[in-house]
Amino acid sequence: MLILNLTPADLRINIDSNLLGFSDTSELLTYPLPWIGQERAEMAARFGLGMDQPDYNLFVLGEVGSGRTSLLRQAMQVAAANKAVPPDLCYLHNFDAPERPQALYLPAGQGRLLRQLMVHMTISLQTDIPQCLEGQGFKVESERIVKIYKEEESKNYAELEAFAEARKFAIQREAGRMVFTLLDKERHALTEDEVLVLPKEHRAEIEQAEQELHAKITSYFEKTRPLERAMNDALAVLRRQVVEPLLNHELQGIRDGLKQEIKDDVKLSAYLERVMQDVLDHLEQFKVSDTDEESRQEVLSKVLSRYRVNLVVDNDGLSGAPVIVEDNPLFRSLFGSIEYQTGSDVLVTDFTRIRAGSLHKAHGGFLMLHLRDLLADDMVWGKLRRLLRSGKLQIEEPGTALTPIAAVSLEPEAVKVEVKIILIGSREQYYELQEEDPEFARRFRVKVDFAESFLSSAETRRASSIFIAHACQEMGLPHFSAAAVARLLEDSHREADDQSRQSAIFARTEALVMESAALCRARAGLLVDAADVEAALQAHILRHDYPAQRLQESIAEGDLLITVHGEKVGQLNGLSQIDLGDYRFGFPIRVTARTFAGEDGLLNIGREVEMSGPIHDKGVFILQNYLSALFAHIAPLALNASIVFEQDYYGVEGDSASCAELYVLLSSLSGLPLKQGIAVTGAVNQYGEVLPVGGINEKIEGYFRVCETAGLDGSQGVLIPHRNRRNLMLEHKVIEAVAKGLFHIYTAEHTNEGIELLTGFPVGIANGMGHYPYDSVLGHAQKTLLAYRRACQVQEHPKEGRKHLR
Repeated sequence: MLILNLTPADLRINIDSNLLGFSDTSELLTYPLPWIGQERAEMAARFGLGMDQPDYNLFVLGEVGSGRTSLLRQAMQVAAANKAVPPDLCYLHNFDAPERPQALYLPAGQGRLLRQLMVHMTISLQTDIPQCLEGQGFKVESERIVKIYKEEESKNYAELEAFAEARKFAIQREAGRMVFTLLDKERHALTEDEVLVLPKEHRAEIEQAEQELHAKITSYFEKTRPLERAMNDALAVLRRQVVEPLLNHELQGIRDGLKQEIKDDVKLSAYLERVMQDVLDHLEQFKVSDTDEESRQEVLSKVLSRYRVNLVVDNDGLSGAPVIVEDNPLFRSLFGSIEYQTGSDVLVTDFTRIRAGSLHKAHGGFLMLHLRDLLADDMVWGKLRRLLRSGKLQIEEPGTALTPIAAVSLEPEAVKVEVKIILIGSREQYYELQEEDPEFARRFRVKVDFAESFLSSAETRRASSIFIAHACQEMGLPHFSAAAVARLLEDSHREADDQSRQSAIFARTEALVMESAALCRARAGLLVDAADVEAALQAHILRHDYPAQRLQESIAEGDLLITVHGEKVGQLNGLSQIDLGDYRFGFPIRVTARTFAGEDGLLNIGREVEMSGPIHDKGVFILQNYLSALFAHIAPLALNASIVFEQDYYGVEGDSASCAELYVLLSSLSGLPLKQGIAVTGAVNQYGEVLPVGGINEKIEGYFRVCETAGLDGSQGVLIPHRNRRNLMLEHKVIEAVAKGLFHIYTAEHTNEGIELLTGFPVGIANGMGHYPYDSVLGHAQKTLLAYRRACQVQEHPKEGRKHLR
């Protein structure tokens, strides 16, 4: 195929705004926002969100700005609307083991109702129980019980008193103790001194009587204490009998208030029974105290706090399943937490301080996470893996073990959570996860792969226009004219580096919409037009192109040696690209080669000094093999050759310069000069075919600016791979120069076409013996290589000197 000199029509796709079907984007607001060019991802997302089986979590792959988060959130909301509302989650006091609070799932809205009913019950009990215990029936029966005890106790006390009196002692009760004193004949109490002066025999009799009295007192208490206990038990039974109907009524009201069918009904019933028993066990605390009312109120408050309901997840008001997007997945925010407070140099807590995490709140629905955030914390990552394996979530506070003071810990009951996790990550992260943690990867069976670009069509352009319309509405921006939208679409093709494909990174389009609208408002415009979009693009370049500008200035000032006029042997301008992340630009770099007779072969100077990457080195090896194949009939080659990127101080990677390297080698071997005005980019394979390269637009435009600064004379241009034709989306200034014949874009499918363009000589076709025509590029190179061989042979076998006769 002959080399092509492309026309202006080949260098860019121009979108006719008249074919878009609207005058401005306000006409498109009634249309729903579609998944633009992401049919595969949309199908996978809908499938995964609709699967109710475990392990069908979604891993969303794609570049930042591709709409993966917003589109998945939208799909989650649609799927959630068709799912049942999940239950509320409550934590309750565990009467058997307070350090292990009980979890209770209730139908949505019932958790709030249970909490309200329990609060109402505790308020009622504080009023109703004292009233019951002060009622006439209770008073009569309690007085009867006390009277029976008092009568029996009085009988025993009278017997004790008579026993003491018979032995000349007076006895009386003081604060639950028995105090007795010795009496004289006149029944006056004897002092200790008076006792000491009594005869010894009399004192012995008194001691004997005192011992007998002690025994009698002990016997008295042995009789009365069981009576007192029996009285207290009888009073307690009476109190319980009086209050129990009240409690039954209150608890039945709670059961009746929870009208919906409760999955954990057995657990709730058991809990309410324990509440009733606990109230009955603490009835004394409900009676007003005449001595220490403040202390009673404090104890009662602690008792009543056990009956509170900690509603950690309240789904009341939801119309479908929850959709949670966790942007800050810390351990506490994701898995729940337990709050502590300091008391007496100890961290204390109870079941009311348990807090739910995003996973609890997303039970029965969807939770979106970003993989990069999870990997930042090993504890989060490890616990999430365990959760996916077991399906059970345990709230814990791992940091309490490291606190400088003691902590009262809780171990809340683990709960079963059914959450569909949507994990956002890059392709690199996805495949690394597949390799490093296959068990975790198995939990994400649905792969939602977002494309970076998609084939352009009337439908995709229409959808893109709808996206722009919705963006304007959501951000309160002026709408875009059809011409402005056409310019945005052209920029999308430029971002994709493809005339047939659009970029799927809509974050850039959204930013450009905002910047264009800002310029429109600055000029007090009502509708954004194409000029505003163009101005926004140029302003963006101006904000980011300082490195490119400095490089251009260095070339113009002669610091970087680039020749764009005339011809040179073994020298050519290659094209390179720098990607700074937020800005890409191209620039030329001089490639040179020197060849000599020798046996070392091809030397890549960049590789020798470790300034070239593996892909570039691979390209050089391919180039070396292709060169050897061209001259296989005279192999082995007696050649020393070196190639280098001149004034490259940062290293080079990629194989897009292998065509240029081949041409400078052939020029050095043949002695034929190369046109310096034509820069070259393209990779070469072992058959001499020119392969496409990346960054083609930036490379061409970077070289064009150099030529423009040096002066366009019609001899300058670039030689690119023919397979890169559809990647051309050049700026209008370059196209105008091509239209005027001041700059040229050539394409080649084979390296033979390029060498002919650069030298003006035919490449040469080998004859049956493998030899090339004399007046061809390869013929000249062959001649040089044969000369190198002869030189090497002479060096290896020098002719013997002539002998002189004597």
